[in-house]
Amino acid sequence: MLTRLFPLGATLIAAALLVTGCGKIESKSGAAAMAATPAGPRTVLNFGNGTEPQDLDPQIVTGVPENKIVNALFEGLVAEGPSGADTIGGVAERWDISEDGRTYTFHLRADAKWSNGDPVTAQDFVASYKRILTPALASEYAYKLHPAVGAEDYNKGKLTDFSKVGFKAAAARTLVVTLNNRTPFLIEAMKHYSWFPVHIPTVEKFGGLARKGTVWTRPENMVGNGPFVLKEWRPNQRIVVTRSPTYWDRATVKLDTINFMPTESIDTEERMFRTGQVDKTNELPNTKIDTYKREFLESYRQEPYYGVYFFRFNVTKPPLNDKRVRRALALAIDRESIVRNVTRGGQTPAYNFTPPSPKFKSEARIAGDLAEAKRLLAEAGFPEGRGFPQVSILYNTSENHRAIAEAIQQMWRTRLGVDIGLTNQEWKVYLDSQDTLAFDIARAGWIADYVDPNTFMDMWRTGGGNNDTGWSNATYDALLDESAKVSSDAERFAIYQKLEAMLADEVPIIPLYFYTRVFAMNPKLRFVPNVIDNRSWKFVEFLP
Repeated sequence: MLTRLFPLGATLIAAALLVTGCGKIESKSGAAAMAATPAGPRTVLNFGNGTEPQDLDPQIVTGVPENKIVNALFEGLVAEGPSGADTIGGVAERWDISEDGRTYTFHLRADAKWSNGDPVTAQDFVASYKRILTPALASEYAYKLHPAVGAEDYNKGKLTDFSKVGFKAAAARTLVVTLNNRTPFLIEAMKHYSWFPVHIPTVEKFGGLARKGTVWTRPENMVGNGPFVLKEWRPNQRIVVTRSPTYWDRATVKLDTINFMPTESIDTEERMFRTGQVDKTNELPNTKIDTYKREFLESYRQEPYYGVYFFRFNVTKPPLNDKRVRRALALAIDRESIVRNVTRGGQTPAYNFTPPSPKFKSEARIAGDLAEAKRLLAEAGFPEGRGFPQVSILYNTSENHRAIAEAIQQMWRTRLGVDIGLTNQEWKVYLDSQDTLAFDIARAGWIADYVDPNTFMDMWRTGGGNNDTGWSNATYDALLDESAKVSSDAERFAIYQKLEAMLADEVPIIPLYFYTRVFAMNPKLRFVPNVIDNRSWKFVEFLP
């Protein structure tokens, strides 16, 4: 059942219009830069990456900004194809799947090499998977490998003999992966960087296998196996990658250089696009969307995006440890107004966590109205908001995130009588605050790691590396385990409906809206979209 909505007060409407009003843009997006482009296709891409990356170690990072760069420098067994919706071989030229769906045999390419010339072998994958699963490394994405036999036990320190884990190098170019259960989304999942190999001798040389943040990812040290190599890293200025001379499919690579430009200010990035300093922005300021639709449609892009924008609760801190308080706050948000007046990019209001897809559509909803929200808050001991303690919303630096937080801050004030503060942190600090539960309420977004609803379900397991709420539910964990053992997708999705219903009832998170990708792009750039905004960089090119 859909949540009943209540109209905004006149004050909030006026504030939203002030936040989202469009000013005149003085130059014609990327037109001036295109006019200055020499004849023939360009081979240097200036790419707006959103923010300075946390790191470039594929077994450590967790974010979308990092994903873009890591995908240029490393390659897994499988990869995104040229259409944006297909899967092709990466390091593996082919693979076989046993009849019971539990054993995958990958046959690696003879010409797959690391950037230092070493061959990429099956043992490289085994050693890399051992590293990400090593408890001392505390990789937040280690759970992605848990479908393999013994992987979860090794990751949790219950098993110390890695030879009993389901990764085996049967030969130099033959990797065998044995699973606990049939895992129909495994090949899709393997396109995610948690499954990428790292060059173990290099990692060992510069700081050791069980340490985070070592210098092995610096340009002078890094050894990768992707279509590009790391040439330069100037923090908060640019990260430069150039075409790899050792990559097995280097003849397909169209670009010579990609300059990843970290810019936390969306307004600054948009100005860089208009002056030709970037060819594609990470996003657009909400305040400029209507202007681009009206005046610069050739540069405006609005694409489907399989992800959800939400708020996390730290459920270990009073009063947010009370489900009644969490539900009251969730019910008092007018999502329709947020997507209409603040985000303005075709987003869809979200009343459950997992975005709809051809495979799965949640039946669960956070259901109730404003009267219910007020009743719950009073029942929890805060009638009309009286006595509510100091609580703040944490968000990473972004004009768009701030505008959303301010709109919700005002909704909670005018509707519930609750005053909530705002806290802004730069990306790396913000990530650390979430990991350590050093927040009250945190702005968050989750983009699918692969095109399957499992990527939204498995993150809420007790102690999960990306849970970051303190929420724990034994029934949820048991159902998630059960979903891995069923024999059909229909049975699996029926369990997912139960999991979604539990999230909607317990509300450890507040879903706000389902994403779209809204950005500006040079019309001459061939940049095939897909629903998770993931790609093999070797297929990106400028058209003549």
